[in-house]
Amino acid sequence: MSEGPSLALRVATYLLAAQLVAVGGGWICALVLGLFGLEDFATSLDEIAYPRTREMVMASLTRDADGALRVEPTPALRAELARNPKLKYAVFEPEEMRPARGSAPELVTALTSLRSLHPSWVHFSLDPHPRSRPTGYLQSRETPYGAVSVGVHGFAFRWPDIFVSMYYDAKWMSAYFGPAILFSIVTSWFAVRHGLAPLRDMAAEAARIDMDSLEQRLPDAKTPAEVRPLVVAFNQALERLDAGAARLRRFTANAAHELRTPVAILTARLDAPKQPSFLVDLQGDAHRIRNIVEQLLATTRLSDSPARMDETVDLVASSRRVAADALLLAVQRGRQIEFEAPDSAVLVRGNRAAIESVLSNLVDNALRAEPEGGSVIVRVGADAGDGAVVAVIDHGEGIAEADRALIFEPFWRKSEAPPGTGLGLAIAKEVMTRLGGRIMVGDTEGGGATFTLAFRRPPRDRDGANCEPAPQNSSDGEWPAKTPLPR
Repeated sequence: MSEGPSLALRVATYLLAAQLVAVGGGWICALVLGLFGLEDFATSLDEIAYPRTREMVMASLTRDADGALRVEPTPALRAELARNPKLKYAVFEPEEMRPARGSAPELVTALTSLRSLHPSWVHFSLDPHPRSRPTGYLQSRETPYGAVSVGVHGFAFRWPDIFVSMYYDAKWMSAYFGPAILFSIVTSWFAVRHGLAPLRDMAAEAARIDMDSLEQRLPDAKTPAEVRPLVVAFNQALERLDAGAARLRRFTANAAHELRTPVAILTARLDAPKQPSFLVDLQGDAHRIRNIVEQLLATTRLSDSPARMDETVDLVASSRRVAADALLLAVQRGRQIEFEAPDSAVLVRGNRAAIESVLSNLVDNALRAEPEGGSVIVRVGADAGDGAVVAVIDHGEGIAEADRALIFEPFWRKSEAPPGTGLGLAIAKEVMTRLGGRIMVGDTEGGGATFTLAFRRPPRDRDGANCEPAPQNSSDGEWPAKTPLPR
C-alpha cells in the first residue's frame, strides 16, 4: 500500500504558494496606490511603459565607422515616436557621460550635469515645477556595445506594457525572491515537521492500542487546539469500540454460560434413565436448549443484517405457532396453554424468527413458573397507541416490584431453585431493542407475572389507514376471545 504525500511537504507547498500570491497581490496593490497618487507610491500608467521603451532604444544602438556610439531608430522605435511625439531619449557612454549620436539635445543637456556622479538609476522630471511628478528614467544597462546609461522621458502607456513590466520586475526581483523562496521551503518544511510532532506522538500512542487495551485513550490535555477535535473524536470512537467489545465478550460468555446449565442438567438426566419423568424431562431440556440457540442466532442475525428487522410479520400466526410447539410439553408437565387472538391478522414490523424465539423463551419461563394444573395464557392484541402487543401470562409467584429492573440483567437470579441461568430475559430484551420494540413485566390479576412484548405496526397509506388488514375487536383495547389450539 503506497503512502500519501508528506503532510509537512504539502503544508510547506501551500505556504510557498500563499507567499507567491501575497507578493503578486502586493505588487498590484502598490501599483494601484501609485495610480491614485498616494505619497511615496505615486506613479502613473505611463511609467509602466518605461521597460518597453528602454528596450527599443537599446535595440537601436549601433557604432559608426569611427567607433562612435549612435542611436539609429529601428522601425519599432520610429513607430513609437510617431505615436508619441513627446518621447525623448539619450544614451551616454560611461566615460564622462559622453552622449551617443542621435540622442535628444534637451535630454543630453539636462543629464550631462550628472556625469560626475556616474548614476546607475535616476528618476527625474524636466518640468521645473517642484511638485511635478517624475516622468523620466536614467539607468545603467549592459548592451552588446558595453555598459551605457539609457535616459528616456515622456514615454506613453500601452496595454502590453503591463506584462512587459511584470516580466522585468520579476526578473529583477528573482535575485532576492529566488533564495527567499528556497529558504522559505526549507524553513517551512522544518517548522511544519516539528510543529506536527504531537501528531506523530499520538500516532505512536494509537499504535499501542489493540483489542486487549481498548480502555486506553489518547491524551488530550496538552494537545494543540487544532488537533483536539480529532483526538476527542478518536477517543469517542474508542469508547464505542470498547463498549462493543465488552458486549461481544459478555455475549460470548453469556452464550457459553446459558448453554452450560441445561447441558449439565441433560447430562445428569441421562445418568438416571429409569426415572418416571425421564422422557418429559428430556423434552423440556431439549426445548430449553433450542430456545437458547434460537435467541442467540436471532441476535446474531439481526446484528449482521439490519434489513432483517423490517419484515412484515403476522403476530397472530407466529404466536399461535409458538404456543402450539410448547403445548405438548405443557400437557406432559401438567399445565395448559390458552391462546387468545383476533380472527384476522395482526401485522407488525420486525423479524419472524427473532419474535418467535423471544416468545418461546417467555412461554418456557411461564410454564416453569405456572403451578401444576394451571394455564399459561398467550394473548395477542393492540396497545393504547398504534402498535401491537403479545402478553404471556402465568399464575405463579410473580415478580416483585424491586426485582423488575433486575430480571433483564445477564445472570441475575433471585434464587437457585428454578433451573436456568437467568440469561434468557437479557437476550430477549436485546432482541426486542434491535427490533425497535419493548419488553415489559407486570402483575397478573390474582397473582403471577405478565410479560408484554410491544411491536411497531406497518406504515399507513395516504388515506391514513393501515396498509395491511387490522386486527378485529382490538380498537377499544379489550382482549379478543379465546381460540383453541390444535391438540
